[in-house]
Amino acid sequence: MTSVAIVYHSGYGHTAAVAEHVAKGAGGVAGVTAKLHKAEDLKSPDSGPWDELAAADAIIFGAPTYMGSASAPMKQFMDASSKVWFTRGWQDKIAAGFTNSASWSGDKLSTLSQFAILAAQHGMIWVSLGQLPGNNSSKGSPEDANRIGSYLGLMTQSNSDESAETAPPKSDRMTAELFGKRVAEAAKRWSGGA
Repeated sequence: MTSVAIVYHSGYGHTAAVAEHVAKGAGGVAGVTAKLHKAEDLKSPDSGPWDELAAADAIIFGAPTYMGSASAPMKQFMDASSKVWFTRGWQDKIAAGFTNSASWSGDKLSTLSQFAILAAQHGMIWVSLGQLPGNNSSKGSPEDANRIGSYLGLMTQSNSDESAETAPPKSDRMTAELFGKRVAEAAKRWSGGA
């Protein structure tokens, strides 16, 4: 079995909803298991399920974008991973990332860039969103996949006055599942030596 670990932080539940859909997409690929890990449970490599990250074929990083960067609990996990960095423990694993904010832009690219740099420092193989942008022409719609038009990773948007049951909208959740599927398929190919 190919294993995909999804490490995420969610302040209000919206990013957790995205993480669940990423896991659904990844776990829907035959021969792939996907498991969610809360960043706050990974404060130190000496505690929590760090062994599961070591055994995973892919790690997907996810966090809300707060004040132009990944949320503090996610950043704490990222900093704690320096112990793994010393031993090259994640070298050649597949990596990808996602983020959510209330604003359409919200400087989400900054968070995805943080995740891509983290992956590069660990010697990981980055997988992009791989979807053409939706909702970018007169024939487009907010119901399109990749309605925000991201490339580096998955971006989703949740209105600040809506609960995680409603936001992010259906199109973003669908995009999250497609993203999870893409990462799982890449991990399966990579780990299988194809």
